[in-house]
Amino acid sequence: MTVRKNQANLTAAEKKAFVDAVLEVKRRGIYDEFVAAHRLRFALDMNTGIYVGHFGPSFLPWHRKYLIDFERELKKINPNVSIPYWDWTADNTVGSSLWAPDFLGGTGRPLDDQVMDGPFAYSAGNWNINIQVDSRPFLARNLGYRVPNLPPRSEVDAALAIPTYDSAPFSSGSPGFRSRLEGSDGYLSMHNRVHTWIWGQMETSVSPNDPVFWLHHAFVDKLWADWHALHPGSAEYLPAAATPDVIDLNETMPPWTGTTPQSVLDHTQWYIYV
Repeated sequence: MTVRKNQANLTAAEKKAFVDAVLEVKRRGIYDEFVAAHRLRFALDMNTGIYVGHFGPSFLPWHRKYLIDFERELKKINPNVSIPYWDWTADNTVGSSLWAPDFLGGTGRPLDDQVMDGPFAYSAGNWNINIQVDSRPFLARNLGYRVPNLPPRSEVDAALAIPTYDSAPFSSGSPGFRSRLEGSDGYLSMHNRVHTWIWGQMETSVSPNDPVFWLHHAFVDKLWADWHALHPGSAEYLPAAATPDVIDLNETMPPWTGTTPQSVLDHTQWYIYV
């Protein structure tokens, strides 16, 4: 069984193993395929009015499958590696351990937001940004620039207390746990705020260019698992059927041909969180 750990509890060897696996997936060209897939899904969600990966109820199951597929690629490099999660309610400053040079590197320089330290710095020669929305070939961050604070635990607890997964109209601002967690009612809320706090590529459709993407979404996924545990009598996923422009419980989620929200509800098929 794969175990996803809090990044704050990783040993130096575990951090290095994760970084090395990510760099190798990048070297093989597979990493950029994941970035391109996310960019395409985001563009389709933004422009077609049919919500699959973002702005609708399948935001959580779509990203769960996306992380599972990426974790499989890491395990081809090192079977002991898993995606750690970043609890941004606790490790919520620019001095937190995940931003250290031995892990993800820190914020960008003032001139152009270019990350200058750590294994993903452009100067290290292993992390060119090839799938772009602008001309920057380097990883960029400006931690805390646009919004000064990450979501506090009180906001997480308020979201976890909501007994309904999602509700009509099943889009941005819909009442329910999913919408509150995604932050689709504005960039100041939850998941979206974290992307904005980091800035750089994380604020764009090519956000997986920043390896912190995986740690952020692993925590979002963990919160979904926590919500399920807190509300065993609630519908695990809504809508159930016959809902236009969103993915129903047993409807296939593109780009996969055999994956539905129902098929990924039980994350313990693949991993657990500690």
